[in-house]
Amino acid sequence: MSGSLVTIAKDVKIKVEFNPAEVAAYRLLGYENRLMTSAEFNNDKKDAGEIGAGHAVTALYEIVPKKAKPKLTAVTDDLKYQRVATPVEPPKELTEAAKTGELLTLSLRYKQPDEDESTLREFVVENEERAFDDASADFRFAASVASFGMQLRNSKYRGSTSFAAIAETAASAISDDPQGHRTEFIDLVRRASKLMSRASE
Repeated sequence: MSGSLVTIAKDVKIKVEFNPAEVAAYRLLGYENRLMTSAEFNNDKKDAGEIGAGHAVTALYEIVPKKAKPKLTAVTDDLKYQRVATPVEPPKELTEAAKTGELLTLSLRYKQPDEDESTLREFVVENEERAFDDASADFRFAASVASFGMQLRNSKYRGSTSFAAIAETAASAISDDPQGHRTEFIDLVRRASKLMSRASE
């Protein structure tokens, strides 16, 4: 595969800033071993990944909308390393940009294959509420893959999902599948479900 890879960008880095006026909490799914600091993001000497022609990278975030914040677990016991903010301490001041309704800003930094200085581009994502069933087939399928991974790892974040629900969601998002990869994934989920059922007997 590496022999046929045509690099179109090198040292590709992505940074996401969520608008605290719209997002109460967020979590990146996966990529734990590839996180970097803001300083590393801006440092052109810090190596990162390459992107080949026709390739794509997907990163999924789980977010809690600001309006859902009261549903988050409250801290009832005294903490050793933190203390609850008092009314005397003013909250972090929001900028005018926080009032625009934007959900997040994605910053993309990359280098041309034959250059050593990076280019920075920024993209704004608006906060447009949409039901999961109305999301694109690609998004729903990607969510199924992520959910399958958390199910296999018995992740504490997997929620109440099941192999059957994952297969059902993926099946509804097959869309255009010329290579049969999505169909193969659904079969893999169903086989995993049968194996887990046998193991628990």
